[in-house]
Amino acid sequence: MARRSEDGRAARARGFTYLGLLFIVAITGAALAALGQQWQTAAQRERERELEFRGRAIVRAIESYMAADPANPGRYPSRLDDLVVDMRTVRARHHLRQLYADPFTGQADWVLIAPPGQPEGIRGVRSRSDRPLLRRLSESGETRASDWVFEAGGPLARPDPAASSPPQN
Repeated sequence: MARRSEDGRAARARGFTYLGLLFIVAITGAALAALGQQWQTAAQRERERELEFRGRAIVRAIESYMAADPANPGRYPSRLDDLVVDMRTVRARHHLRQLYADPFTGQADWVLIAPPGQPEGIRGVRSRSDRPLLRRLSESGETRASDWVFEAGGPLARPDPAASSPPQN
């Protein structure tokens, strides 16, 4: 009879060990899910910062391109590649180091914005992605990546101190 009570205690101990192990696995899973959500939010914020940086860099390059040709001032580039290598003068100029990819699509497939009266020119760019954003660049209420429009002389082309501040949660 003593033998049976020892077997019963061992079986109960194994049962508690199994329940404890399940509890630890559940807690670990919940913690990893929360960590994954934080990583996803951090990655989204980084893509938004990169979109703003790249969009503004393209705008600065367009403005530099327009100012670089004294014979024909105010002429917009006809392709984004013209910003990387400007062959209008004897010596090639580089207004943009490289053709930046859209951080939301991963490709240089920007939507090009033509200036009024010059359909072959490029005045600005915007993303093709309709992904929702965590922050806004202005008070006009942009909610998607494709809503952020970066154009030469436009409101988002100039640095905005309020837009550079961290978003309020």
